[in-house]
Amino acid sequence: MASQDWFDRDFYKVLGVAKDVSDADLKKTYRKLARQYHPDSTQGDPVAEAKFKEISEAYAVLSDKEQRQEYDQIRAMGSGSARFQAPGSSGGGFEDVFSRFGGGTRTQQADFDDLFAMFGEQSGGRFGSGRFGQPTGGFRGFGGPQRGADVSARTTLDFQTAVKGETITLQGEDGKPFKVKIPAGVSDGQKIRLRGRGRPSPDGGEAGDIVVSVTVRPHPVFSRDGLNLRVTVPVTFTEAALGATIEVPTLGGDPVKLRVAPGTPSGRVLRVKGRGVESSKGTGDLLAEVQVAVPAHLDDRAREALERFQDLEPKENPRAELMSRARE
Repeated sequence: MASQDWFDRDFYKVLGVAKDVSDADLKKTYRKLARQYHPDSTQGDPVAEAKFKEISEAYAVLSDKEQRQEYDQIRAMGSGSARFQAPGSSGGGFEDVFSRFGGGTRTQQADFDDLFAMFGEQSGGRFGSGRFGQPTGGFRGFGGPQRGADVSARTTLDFQTAVKGETITLQGEDGKPFKVKIPAGVSDGQKIRLRGRGRPSPDGGEAGDIVVSVTVRPHPVFSRDGLNLRVTVPVTFTEAALGATIEVPTLGGDPVKLRVAPGTPSGRVLRVKGRGVESSKGTGDLLAEVQVAVPAHLDDRAREALERFQDLEPKENPRAELMSRARE
């Protein structure tokens, strides 16, 4: 970016910071904006890419102590009564500008090159030295430091580790092990990002991240429903018909007792509060779905008892409503 642009560009406004912003707050703000508008995140959005270039140019100037001082001087000079005008126009000309810097006499035929050459002499020629657009001066010449590349990794977890959370060890690209903290409640297909653990920047910027893709093995008994855990619990016909107190397993803990009300149908869900997934987003419940187990083998006495019950049970057709609705 040409030095003349500094008169017209408010880099503080571009970054949304005050003119007395500290170096730490400036860097924090830039990193937040850079993550938001980085081309890798915006997937070819030309508006976001232009915004990224703009904030990178602003940060490149304001993060450099000497350039920031020069920029503030230029902006202060341009904000007063002096205005740069074309030769022959009325009002204050270049004489007003240069009078602030020692009263030197210049004619209105002087151009911007003369002005910036003066600043270059005062600052050892660094002003407008072509930092923007250099191969190592930022993302594709956008002016800010280039972020290091991300590194992808994969891991497969057992169901309980995913639900409870744990610190595991993985092997990096270079063969060296590194630790990953698995948060409680991570789900199958989720990605865990380890900030700053990827490849280093080629020009002193932020390091990339390690992005770990998680696969969770199915559990033989439990399944996930958001933060809730689901389990299917078989009950006998007599337990469902007459009611009973049954034991239900919990993940990695002691079983809990549940009351099955008389006449409980197959498929009814009983809830155990707070025995689901515990995560930073909250705590789920354990959902126990009752399934009536039909005996596969009956001895003669059991068969005779059921036949007597059949003679005594209400003569309602449990499929009557189903048939009626099917004809709608």
